[in-house]
Amino acid sequence: MDSKIISPAVIGRLPRYYRYLGDLKDEGVERISSQELSELMKVTASQIRQDFNNFGGFGQQGYGYNVEYLYNEIGKLLGLHENHHLIIIGAGNLGRALTNYSNFENRGFIFEGIFDQNPALIGKKIGELTVMPMEEIESFILAHSIDIVVIAIPKTGAVAVADRVVNCGIKAIWNFAHTDLNVPDGVVVENVHLSDSLMKLSYTLSTKNNSVD
Repeated sequence: MDSKIISPAVIGRLPRYYRYLGDLKDEGVERISSQELSELMKVTASQIRQDFNNFGGFGQQGYGYNVEYLYNEIGKLLGLHENHHLIIIGAGNLGRALTNYSNFENRGFIFEGIFDQNPALIGKKIGELTVMPMEEIESFILAHSIDIVVIAIPKTGAVAVADRVVNCGIKAIWNFAHTDLNVPDGVVVENVHLSDSLMKLSYTLSTKNNSVD
C-alpha cells in the first residue's frame, strides 16, 4: 500500500469499526455488506467504503466484507498485532481504574508498572502491580522497554513528568492530565480531557432542551 496521509477523522473511526467487527465475529457472522454495517453503526455505507478505500478497500464487489479478515486487517492498522508495554504515572482513583481494566490487556496493552509520589501509596498492590516511587521511573522505562506512558496525575506535575519520560526515549503519551503537553516532534500525545467530553454532552443536552422550549 502506498504511503498516504490519512485524515484524523478516518483514523478516529477505526477503533469503532474494530469494536463492531469484533462483536460480529464473536457472534459467528462471516460476511457483511457495507449497507448492513451501516445500519449497525449508523454511519452511511458510502462513508464506510470511503474509509476502507484509504487502505485498499478490503471487500469484493457483490460479496461484501469477510468479517474476520477485516477485523484482523483493521487490528493491524491499529497496531494491535503486537503487544505494547505501558506504565501509569499516578496511583489515584483514575490510575487504579485504568490498571484494573482487563480489556486493555486483551487488546495487547500490557501495564508493566505504576508510580506515585505519595509515600502512603508506595508498596501498595493494585491488581498485579505494586506502586513504585517516582524516582524509579527512568530506570524502569529503560529496563522494561516501555512503549507508552499514561499520565494520570494533576496538571501541576504533568509537564515535568512528560519531560522526564520523553528524555528517556518515550514516543507515545496517553495524557489524562487537564493540560496540553509541549513535546518534541516525533512524540505522539493522545489527550483525554474527561471534563471536555462531559461539557460536550452538556451542550448537546442544553441545545435539545432549548429546541423543545
